[in-house]
Amino acid sequence: MKTTGNTILITGGSAGIGFAIAQAFSEKDNQVIITGRNEERLLQAAAKLKNTTAIVSDVSNKADVEKLITKLQSDFPNLNVVINNAGKAESYLLDSENDAYQIAEEEILTNYLSIVGLNQKLVPLLSQQDDAAIVNVSSIAAFAPNHVIPTYAASKAALHSYTQSLRLTLAKSTGIKVFELMPPLVNTDFSQNIGGANGIPPQQVADDLIEAFENDTFEIHVGRTAQLYQLFLQSPEQALLAMNPGVTA
Repeated sequence: MKTTGNTILITGGSAGIGFAIAQAFSEKDNQVIITGRNEERLLQAAAKLKNTTAIVSDVSNKADVEKLITKLQSDFPNLNVVINNAGKAESYLLDSENDAYQIAEEEILTNYLSIVGLNQKLVPLLSQQDDAAIVNVSSIAAFAPNHVIPTYAASKAALHSYTQSLRLTLAKSTGIKVFELMPPLVNTDFSQNIGGANGIPPQQVADDLIEAFENDTFEIHVGRTAQLYQLFLQSPEQALLAMNPGVTA
């Protein structure tokens, strides 16, 4: 997959991993479009980047998505890369007083269902391009959950399974390449409530995505995810323990 001359949509692009990815691609002569719910933060982010357009849009809101699709079709007909980065995570225990159903509903909608919906609506446009890609930002938790982010991990496991099916489907019917970016814990504002201060810098995630594009590496195991994946292949039980140190079933 080429890394220059693309028109790239990045959801959740105003901060954290999304901003780092936007910065990396904008520096390589790509037209970048970032979306997010907070207009002020989004415009501030776009002002720091080259060749970047900000569009206020909430991926979990159907009306917003329809408006986004219409704008992309009219203003960015050469769109050829979609990076589904917007996400939601809540740290809590399933035996606590938190409303697990409500939390799960919000996480599944943002982290999984909204991606399914956006991809489906954009595949026709992407199919018109000579070189196109979809990137779903998943997580190390897709292989083994951490019990303090139970429904976030479940949403990423669902996204991982969906991404594999999407890759096989589009390989048969279109030329669209499907990547899955799987970071470990990353130090962003988004992740602070789940221990993000101990995570890797978001720029490392962006750099690994650029390298994966260059080499057509479709499943991208960033940092510790590579080690956990190998452990998962050997023993899912040990991988689960590694994600939950000090906790036994």
